[in-house]
Amino acid sequence: MKKQAQQPLSRLILTGFMGAGKSTVGAILARDLGWRFVDLDHMIEASCQRTVAEIFRDYGEANFRERERQAVLQLSSEERIVLALGGGTVEDEFTRSLLINSPGNCLVFLEAELPDLLARCALQGAGKIRPLLAATESFEARHNRRLPHYRAAHLTVMTTGLGPRGVADRVLEQANIQWLIDVREAGTPGK
Repeated sequence: MKKQAQQPLSRLILTGFMGAGKSTVGAILARDLGWRFVDLDHMIEASCQRTVAEIFRDYGEANFRERERQAVLQLSSEERIVLALGGGTVEDEFTRSLLINSPGNCLVFLEAELPDLLARCALQGAGKIRPLLAATESFEARHNRRLPHYRAAHLTVMTTGLGPRGVADRVLEQANIQWLIDVREAGTPGK
């Protein structure tokens, strides 16, 4: 069996349900690679000077998803970034297709057992307001609806039982199998 040539990696993108550790692990990965870290929710908040909770409250979920779509499109040509998506970003068909099919993208699903996700969200408490936790639809139903979209990712890393450092190591280990990764010294700016 002939080994397939590795493709260069430009964007390492983390997806998964709320509480999966996307932002925490993403920051570790960016530091390890010497790449720029982007939290999609924070990018959207900065661009419209409102929190995600305020956008949901004032404009609705559809408006927020459109903002996500535009932000992902904007980032799709950037090089050497680690991107932490919002938990529902992959529900949008256009965005999901862009994330999966753009050359240089590696979409990684950080998977965890539902009780672990709930516990992690509870630990964050009031420090991070999650608009969809208050939604009438149950946490589990929303998770189950998104699961097929998450599983379309290029890689899946099970996070249950691992700390953030262990998850980051596992992501890099799996990504190195399929992609050529340009690692820079931490603190060295990219192109």
